[in-house]
Amino acid sequence: MNLLNITEEVLLLEQELKDKPPLNDKQEIIQRLAQLLLNAVDKRTHHQNIGIAFSGGVDSTLLAFLCTKLNKKFTLYNTGIAGAPDICWATRIAQFYNWPLKQRVCTLEEAEDIIEKTLKIIPEPTVVKTGIAAPEYVVLDMVKKDNVDVLLGGLGPEELFAGYGRHKQAFKDNRVHEECWDGLKKIWDNDLTRDLAVINHFNINMQCPFLDKEVVKFAMQIAPELKINETTKKIILLETAVHLGLEKEFAFRPKKAMQYGSGFHTAIEKLAKKKGFKLKQDYLNSLR
Repeated sequence: MNLLNITEEVLLLEQELKDKPPLNDKQEIIQRLAQLLLNAVDKRTHHQNIGIAFSGGVDSTLLAFLCTKLNKKFTLYNTGIAGAPDICWATRIAQFYNWPLKQRVCTLEEAEDIIEKTLKIIPEPTVVKTGIAAPEYVVLDMVKKDNVDVLLGGLGPEELFAGYGRHKQAFKDNRVHEECWDGLKKIWDNDLTRDLAVINHFNINMQCPFLDKEVVKFAMQIAPELKINETTKKIILLETAVHLGLEKEFAFRPKKAMQYGSGFHTAIEKLAKKKGFKLKQDYLNSLR
């Protein structure tokens, strides 16, 4: 999908699919989804120097695994505050698969400098947006210095396969499908305005295979009960990852949102307290 025109494309796709019955043959879905994901990665990686924004969660790990299956050479880029979950998991997974990993582990003092730079780039920098954009800033800075031709990012699976907390409530209310469509319609405002601000700052060629039009079209025909239940989110994607050969431990790893997994939310909290601010947002406003 064209990220700059994604809302309009999603609205058109929703109209196209509105009367189609849901797909519910699990094994057929897994086979087809696996092939569509391989295709989506393949057509975005005809480059010499491929990077992957890597958190160690299933989405970025699956991108790396798909590149491996396609015999693509790539480098993983990861960052976080010392001791953060994403730092630990990224290291562990990269070592397990012998994937090349470039990692920047930040101190609290370094985090403040990164946060201050991030605040000058992103629109309407809330605590949540800044906590996500700050590690993105670090990763893209590393990528830029390496002259990476294309960077793969894992945006999309949460909306497509019911991966957010709000989808659990939607499951209880029997409106998972509607919530997935709603998330896709809002992905521009919720994610892309922030992400593209950082991407454009570094002038990086960022590609999102999960938002490939054929992947989106197929995913949004999958029966909601194959995506989420009372205990597990993104079920069909996790099972597809295992089908492709990804270790189950890595596919089903519980993953915190980027601002928490990277430790940058905690860093903002600690820095605000250190500087005498009761509210994290007031601290961020003081840096602008």
